[in-house]
Amino acid sequence: MNTTSTLTSAAVDVRTALTEGYADVGEVTLHYVEAGEGPLVILLHGFPAFWYTWREQIAPLVNAGYHVVAPDLRGYNLSSKPAAFTDYTADKPAADIRGLIRALGSETATVVGHDWGGSVAWTLAMNNPEVVDRLVILNAAHPRKLNEGLKNPRQLLRSWYFFYFQLAGSPERRAARDNWKFFTGFLRDAHPAYTQQELDQYRSAWSQQGAATGMIDYYRAAVRLGSKQKVLTITAPTLVIWGQEDRYLGADLAEPHAEDVPNLVSVERLPNASHWVHHDEAGRVNELLVDFLGGDSGSLTGR
Repeated sequence: MNTTSTLTSAAVDVRTALTEGYADVGEVTLHYVEAGEGPLVILLHGFPAFWYTWREQIAPLVNAGYHVVAPDLRGYNLSSKPAAFTDYTADKPAADIRGLIRALGSETATVVGHDWGGSVAWTLAMNNPEVVDRLVILNAAHPRKLNEGLKNPRQLLRSWYFFYFQLAGSPERRAARDNWKFFTGFLRDAHPAYTQQELDQYRSAWSQQGAATGMIDYYRAAVRLGSKQKVLTITAPTLVIWGQEDRYLGADLAEPHAEDVPNLVSVERLPNASHWVHHDEAGRVNELLVDFLGGDSGSLTGR
């Protein structure tokens, strides 16, 4: 059962009133914020973010006529935090989102994912194509492309933290030191830089009991268990938005193989954006989202 309370604009620093809710989706409870009415759009954050990373996207999508829901993935902020790292393989948060769509009273949704949220979105679109109307990916490599990329020494260097996070306990202790300096370092490429007020929102989320371990366990599961995901063809119309100045993922990972995503509409490369593309180029990202969700590809520059 969902429970809701109202969050004011001032409290969450977005330009629209939000409702806060909780949904039981099987073994976990997901916290989310929502606003608007219309077709459902689910916004999935990545590491080390939480729902708040989408603050610049919520109001424009609501104004365009959509019911926008931004959950905290399992392990993050106010959502449940299963204890075992094996509970963080991509198929499990993907199943959570399928459950969330149904808990919200919808059969389908447009799913938008960044970073780990993008990995979850790719997986959901493969495993449960019946619930994904349209798919938007921001700086998250398709599973096949990521596996190929990790065979490249240059990409391995970019992904060094995947392996550091395999240590037991040490990453969590380091993360919490000096007012979460280590985690804030992952956000350093954003331009404009995150404000202290914005960073305080992140620090509050990271400080939730068990959150640091839950966040890191995604990487432990990925490395220790390997990819258990069978690569299935994604049938949903798909848009990829890619910040070309991504420190963590090479630009060659942006475009999935044609046979894996035959309905790829466009790969939009934003040359001056970092990994945090939806922050750096919020206006352009919002324009691309609204046009794509409305079925209008006129403003998409093409692949």
